[in-house]
Amino acid sequence: MQRLEQRSPDAILLLFLIAQTVDITMPVFALLALVAYSVSLALIVPGLLQKNGGWRRMAIISAVIALVCHAIALEARILPDGDSGQNLSLLNVGSLVSLMICTVMTIVASRNRGWLLLPIVYAFALINLALATFMPNEYITHLEATPGMLVHIGLSLFSYATLIIAALYALQLAWIDYQLKNKKLAFNQEMPPLMSIERKMFHITQIGVVLLTLTLCTGLFYMHNLFSMENIDKAVLSIVAWFVYIVLLWGHYHEGWRGRRVVWFNVAGAVILTLAYFGSRIVQQLIS
Repeated sequence: MQRLEQRSPDAILLLFLIAQTVDITMPVFALLALVAYSVSLALIVPGLLQKNGGWRRMAIISAVIALVCHAIALEARILPDGDSGQNLSLLNVGSLVSLMICTVMTIVASRNRGWLLLPIVYAFALINLALATFMPNEYITHLEATPGMLVHIGLSLFSYATLIIAALYALQLAWIDYQLKNKKLAFNQEMPPLMSIERKMFHITQIGVVLLTLTLCTGLFYMHNLFSMENIDKAVLSIVAWFVYIVLLWGHYHEGWRGRRVVWFNVAGAVILTLAYFGSRIVQQLIS
């Protein structure tokens, strides 16, 4: 196991060198990522049912390989050769968000936390990457000409990924609370303290709300057509989601909200934000 851990950085470096020196098509790295994600899932899901934690190192190594290959494949799709702009299609953006979430959760898992959420985030990344690879589409932008929009889009992606992670923690909180109340707790060795999960959920939510606030501010400053017919649904839903999160934080810190109510608010905010970011694009692609 130690030899494998020592070789894994060399293997990752080799993947980067290959990507830089050889004209390998994007599907090759996408397929490698899909296989590596599948291996991680095959190790994690049965491993959560066992007391032996030896599988974790292999799962992390496989996940790191998946993340590297995922990033290389996604770079080839979003940043094609030449000055042809950036391909920010719906599937590419979804795959990028899933990569960001997986990266954060893998780092968390490497510290022996958050393992119960990994099957969800890895499966989500696997599905997103598969769709982006085998159902390619295009939505070309030229962010190099508008640095302000680059900042706005970057903040929006980070805020969305952060708040989705907060929603995942909320779902984990609800599930463990249900298991405790119904005395069905099966994974005694793997369950983190309920208060710890709730505390982390609110810390992550606060970070996400700050990023979402900056996203809305940069949108007002850099998007002159923010409230046009094309973008009005995104703007309104984003503001509604922001308001839901503000109410959630106010209710928790000033009124002592806990339990099921904060879970519903957190998940509702994530759903509304998803509709704001992807809803109109999904409708447009279904129509076309």
